[in-house]
Amino acid sequence: MMMRVAAGAAATWMILTLAPFCVFADGTAENKKAESVSSETDPYVWLEDVEGEKALDWVRARNEVSQAKLESDPDFAKLRDDLLAIFDSNDRIPFVRKRGEYYYNFWRDEKNERGVWRRTTLDEYKKAEPKWEVIIDLDELAKAENENWVWSGAQMLRPDYNRALISMSRGGADADVTREFDMTTRKFVEDGFNRPEAKGGMSWIDIDHVFISTDFGPGSMTKSGYPRIAKLWTRGEKLEDAKVVYEGEMTDMSISATHDETPGFERNFVRRAIAFYNNEIYLLKEDGSLAQIEAPNSAGKGVHCQYLTLELRDAWTVGEKTYKAGSLLVTNFDDFMAGKRDFTLLFEPNERNALAGYSFTKDYLLLNVLEDVASKLFVMKEEADGAWSKTPLVGAPTLGTVSVSPVDPDESNDYFMTSTDYLTPTTLLMGEVGKEPEELKAMPEFFDATGLTVAQHFATSKDGTKVPYFMLYRKDMKFDGSNPTLLYGYGGFEISLQPGYRATVGRAWSTQGGVYVVANIRGGGEYGPRWHQAALKQNRLKAYEDFAAVAEDLFDRKVTSREHLGIQGGSNGGLLVGNMVTLYPDLFKAAVCQVPLLDMKRYSHLLAGASWMAEYGNPDVPEEWEFIRTYSPYHNVKEEVDYPTVLFTTSTRDDRVHPGHARKMFAKMEGWGKDVLYYENIEGGHGGAANNRQSAFMTAMAFTFLKQQLFAPAKE
Repeated sequence: MMMRVAAGAAATWMILTLAPFCVFADGTAENKKAESVSSETDPYVWLEDVEGEKALDWVRARNEVSQAKLESDPDFAKLRDDLLAIFDSNDRIPFVRKRGEYYYNFWRDEKNERGVWRRTTLDEYKKAEPKWEVIIDLDELAKAENENWVWSGAQMLRPDYNRALISMSRGGADADVTREFDMTTRKFVEDGFNRPEAKGGMSWIDIDHVFISTDFGPGSMTKSGYPRIAKLWTRGEKLEDAKVVYEGEMTDMSISATHDETPGFERNFVRRAIAFYNNEIYLLKEDGSLAQIEAPNSAGKGVHCQYLTLELRDAWTVGEKTYKAGSLLVTNFDDFMAGKRDFTLLFEPNERNALAGYSFTKDYLLLNVLEDVASKLFVMKEEADGAWSKTPLVGAPTLGTVSVSPVDPDESNDYFMTSTDYLTPTTLLMGEVGKEPEELKAMPEFFDATGLTVAQHFATSKDGTKVPYFMLYRKDMKFDGSNPTLLYGYGGFEISLQPGYRATVGRAWSTQGGVYVVANIRGGGEYGPRWHQAALKQNRLKAYEDFAAVAEDLFDRKVTSREHLGIQGGSNGGLLVGNMVTLYPDLFKAAVCQVPLLDMKRYSHLLAGASWMAEYGNPDVPEEWEFIRTYSPYHNVKEEVDYPTVLFTTSTRDDRVHPGHARKMFAKMEGWGKDVLYYENIEGGHGGAANNRQSAFMTAMAFTFLKQQLFAPAKE
């Protein structure tokens, strides 16, 4: 097993999984801890009361208006139903994880709205229609317990895999519960390990011990809302009596402990996340003492068997050698802990490429490199003389987005590989290093791609930087500036937007004559740490300049015009959309702003916001607020300016990005008579939907809105 505590290229999990859930009885979340904000300084602050009746009545009234406008569209119902058919399709690939002799999968479809956790054998899995053994039916469980359970995941106990820790949330929130499950009896263990609802986690050490980080009571959570304390919990022991293994500071982001179960290399680790891109990892010794992995805090640190790997986010000088930011190093773990500093450089970036990820099989390291946002896969192996060889992975596609992961790194050199691009449905292959992989599954074509094509272009940003973007369009498209075009972006947290098959986009947009564009702006990870760091904090506007440059390049190429250009983004991408609306209102006709950050003065006091200050800065520091204010849409929107039409969407159960951001921004613009719509899903968490039906509905709303705004009205 590889113990990854990643930064850099493998840090995608950060924005997607970390967030507190600290809602008090009156639903005001972190506001009780936040600086005082009155209705005089912010007349819409009352909308931060997440589940207050006044706020929810306001939400329901706006939802009703939006539904009436969008559901009445003659094409809405069919689009929603077609999208639901895609989400529910049994022709989708059931991706699996091997645990012992079985391959496990979680699956939702028309018959299983909340989903089933199931397993099969490899021989069965290779069949077109495998026979599955259902372990947990979440719909039945939710009905029996009268809870709206949404699946969060399962951890199984080696080596027998006869126990599991099952995590579930109410309504899709990040806060969840973890309960011990007996795989033999198919029942939750009475008086077993049970983590009450909170942000945090629990993981196996052995049958009688787990590591747990959770809300242990007052003072046990950080200001970001994550666990401040990690404990070792023994079976039969009261949770409050569990042994503390590490306590962090209130100003830390989160604390956790994990067990590496790799046979022959069993170890325990403590992770102290001080902030994004700033972490300390400790080896927890048998006597309870800690030994720090003394590598840069910004580096991603991985341990696999005898190896320690370091992903550098900043240049690092060791002795007389300086390693570039974005490099991947490997050394012997025990030697490093003993003080030796002998590294092998496995990857060093250039101006066109970046490390996308890496993973170990039993005898090899699989390296994934992005070159101008296209995947290149390599196999690396430590030879007898200590040097590492490097060869292309046999059978790996040379175009599109390719990912690879080990099937069971402790036992074999087998791997799963997926390949896709904007026009090619995802294919799942299985192979053994050195041999041609075999195709296991392939998604069907969910839309007719006949006549569609993809091009990559580069726009020139304000400071001269070349910014790549992909464009999916019809081959016979007329370059006359009249094409309805949707421009999508994210630009944050070192997350890369790589080409992939978008069945919903194909059905709802591309096949209807729309052009779909994805901008690989700075702030993302398409060119590694340097691309991300170029848009941090005081440089945040660079990301928005990049996005504007892509829009203007589309105009120059006569792909579209302002009257036919719409934009879309969620979470940090919602902040992007908010800024494009307020800073560049003349470039766009319409915008879909999903689960967004918008009030950058308050963001660090709302839910997970405090954990993102490494990305945006601290608005409570006057010098930093000066630059943060320049990209705070809530503060930059003006009554006298004409803005694009905006659809704001969020979720009441989003305990990551506070729904107050979208609520307040909409309320301010609505109060000024701007052309805006609002819809808030009462369930769904940060993803905006708790099940396929809700996903189809929310997606149909967004694309119906864009169609109404960007397509020329049909001639009578």
